[in-house]
Amino acid sequence: MEAQQTQLVQQGIKKEGFHITVTQMCITAVFMALTCVATMVVQIPIPLGYAHLGDSVILICAFFFGPVVGALAGGIGSAMADILTGFAVWAVPTLIIKTIMPIIACAIFGNMKSKFDRCKVISVKGIVGAVVTLLFMTLGYVVFGAIIAGSFAAGLASAPGLLLKSVVNMVVYLFVATGMSKILGRNNN
Repeated sequence: MEAQQTQLVQQGIKKEGFHITVTQMCITAVFMALTCVATMVVQIPIPLGYAHLGDSVILICAFFFGPVVGALAGGIGSAMADILTGFAVWAVPTLIIKTIMPIIACAIFGNMKSKFDRCKVISVKGIVGAVVTLLFMTLGYVVFGAIIAGSFAAGLASAPGLLLKSVVNMVVYLFVATGMSKILGRNNN
């Protein structure tokens, strides 16, 4: 029994179709921290919240490590940032939105199963995946903003700031992911 448990830990943890290796756990923890820090370090106030660079980290994580690592790192890292910076009321909506974002991105990138099957960063799939993901994030925060503020107009007031934040995060994602692809030798440009 102990040998079997040791073998499971060495190969990764597998239970009912969910499989994550120890390496993936470590990568998830690193990207969770990077997402949290990127969200906390630069905060520009917008109606009902703040703009930050955390979404670019979520897209990078999803592109290179897939939907499971991206969802865990994005959801938990972003929710931690909200709690730590005094926006705890947004923690649950953030957890929901940022967990779904990498799943949408990976479905469009084409790397739901294999990270080696993914598209190039600068490609139709790479750009459309990021744009659709960031539009989903904007819509999610407008809806949750309307619920939290009790007014659809208040939720809608955050849309311009969220869209501007999305453009900045898109540019950061494209530059960093392109550079990382070249460094990692994946020939994705």
